[in-house]
Amino acid sequence: MISNPSRHCMVELQALPSRIGQVRRIVSAQLRYWHMDPLIERAALGVTELLTNVHLHAQPDKTCVVELELLLDRLTVSVRDHDPRLPVVKAAETLATCGRGLAMVAAVSESWGARPDGESGKVVWFTLPAPVAARELAARPPRRTPREQAAPRFTEVVSVDDLRPAHAPARSAVVG
Repeated sequence: MISNPSRHCMVELQALPSRIGQVRRIVSAQLRYWHMDPLIERAALGVTELLTNVHLHAQPDKTCVVELELLLDRLTVSVRDHDPRLPVVKAAETLATCGRGLAMVAAVSESWGARPDGESGKVVWFTLPAPVAARELAARPPRRTPREQAAPRFTEVVSVDDLRPAHAPARSAVVG
């Protein structure tokens, strides 16, 4: 039985250029905490591209939520914003400096997509396969803090006299 099937992290922010770098560092730190170091570069690149799209295209505001969710064998990274228009992948020119974000997300991820989120928003997401070590950690329950740990139960009380040998030799603490 799996007692802790998922791990979850969520950050709400304004998708401004100065905040995108901060979210990259948060994503990297969270993945290191989950022992998913091999995914850091791809996850950071993907979240950067999705946040840049929110910054460049989202209306009426740039408020969004970045979520990381580890479900046993895969990491899902999603960005939710308040613009209902779904993104469109366009063919970019060879030397173009913009317009490649979703193509890059598709290239580094296992899968990706976008879906409406209520009446006035959307979620754009991508998945990455979790390394084996991270899968094992995700299946384990989180460690309890000392305050949460239950006190041990005593099933039997034994007298100290019962533990002493019957004929113990006398010993002196004085050398000589």
